[in-house]
Amino acid sequence: MSNLALKSKPTLADLQQYVAQAVKERGFTDGVAERFVLLFEECSEFARAARKQVGLKSAPDTHTANLTHEAADVLIVLLGLCNMLGIDLEQAFRDKEELNKQRVWQ
Repeated sequence: MSNLALKSKPTLADLQQYVAQAVKERGFTDGVAERFVLLFEECSEFARAARKQVGLKSAPDTHTANLTHEAADVLIVLLGLCNMLGIDLEQAFRDKEELNKQRVWQ
């Protein structure tokens, strides 16, 4: 039984901390390379689910997935990878957006 508790209105930093606790509690010990492969797999599952939702052609035997669950899986794995690499994703997002605000978008 899990002792994890997520705030009702978490910040990105709260989500990142939650994932750190979940990884520890669940005993995941894979490395960065394995986590990157998992991120690509989850992105692929998210893309496949999105294709089906918007009606793009796909093989009839393609697994039907829950789009929102696949999106959450991508975020969970990304947050775990950021934890492994020492990246504060909320701060990284803020810093990158300050740079993006200065760019000219065409």
